This record gives sequence, C-alpha cells and structure tokens, in this order.
Amino acid sequence: MNYGYGFLEGECRRAINTVGLELSVGFLHDFSGYQTKQSLVYDLQEPYRWLIDFTVMQAFESGSMDVPDFYFTGDDYRYRFDVQAKERFIDLLRKQFNSGANYKGRILKWDTLIQEKTNELARFVSGRSRGLDFSEPSPTFVTTNNRAVREAILSLTRYEARKCGIGKSTFHYLQKRAASSRPLKVYEKVRVRVAQAARSEDRKGSVQNRG
Repeated sequence: MNYGYGFLEGECRRAINTVGLELSVGFLHDFSGYQTKQSLVYDLQEPYRWLIDFTVMQAFESGSMDVPDFYFTGDDYRYRFDVQAKERFIDLLRKQFNSGANYKGRILKWDTLIQEKTNELARFVSGRSRGLDFSEPSPTFVTTNNRAVREAILSLTRYEARKCGIGKSTFHYLQKRAASSRPLKVYEKVRVRVAQAARSEDRKGSVQNRG
C-alpha cells in the first residue's frame, strides 16, 4: 500500500505542478515552510486513496501477489517485494488508473480526472469558481466474489449449464471455485449466462409451485 500511495503521490504532484499551485500549502495537512513536506500533495491524495486500496485487494485476490513475494530486510526493519511482483503490481495500478469513470458526461481516465479536479481547485483558490466538490466522481466497485453468484453457480446442473452455453470445463471450474473459499473470477459473458440459467430455474419453480 505504501508503494501504491507513492505512485498516487506522483500523479498528484504532477497535476499540482501543471496548474502552478504551491505544493507546501495544504488545507487538511499542516502548512510547511519547507518543500520536502508537500502538504497539498497529501491533501489531493485523500479522495483517491481507494484506488490504491482496491488495487492491493485485487492483487491478492487474483493471485498476482502473495506472501512469498515479500521478504524482510533486517538492517532497516522493512518488508520489500521482489522485482517481478513489483512489475505485476505496477501493471495492475496502470490498469486501475486507465479504467474510465463518468464525469460530467465524459468517460475519463483517473489520472485525467485528478488533473481535472486539480484545475477546479486552482480555479476555486483563485476566485474564478464559487464552488468545489471532490465527492464526484464517486468510486464504483465490481466484484464477483459474492454469495449470490456462488449460490447461483452451485445450484446449476450440468444440463442447465450446457443449455445456456457454458462449456463442460468452464462449468467444472466455476463449481469448484464457487464451493471453495478462494476468490471467484467470472467473466461478464459467463456471468450473464449463469444469471439467465438461474432466472429460468426460478421461473420453472414458480410455475410448479402454482401448479
């Protein structure tokens, strides 16, 4: 998480430098008279820390990173992670920042959004704007690791899965992972087919109950 926050800090610092605001003059964090403490950078990070938190969770849930990727250095009492794991994590960070968000009718990447919100901050500070809102765009989380999806998969029969276009090997994998406590990844196309099969089964049960 600290490594990810460093990545986010770089994005925020770049945005602040682009609009020409003073890095050491913050609002949430203490003002500093020396440049090494960049209070405004830390302020700007706050609304976007979830990007890092979510990426870290994804890294471990997907298996891209695991405990063996980390090692302890006794000289400075810090944990570090190896180069290959670091590269995988950076790739995940880039994908997260490149994922689009809807803002004022446009789909923007998160690094572009950080720049846009920094521009809004600059206009507010200079008196060119009367309002400032950092609550938008709000984060959206998409996860397939939930009970409803697992129960829908486990309730399917092989015949129902085949009928809605889910192959034998895919069905076997889904049921095996759904029955375990491990993270469950379901592609959107398969998720739709599982939902269709579940709805079909619900309708069939409803008709039988009425009968």
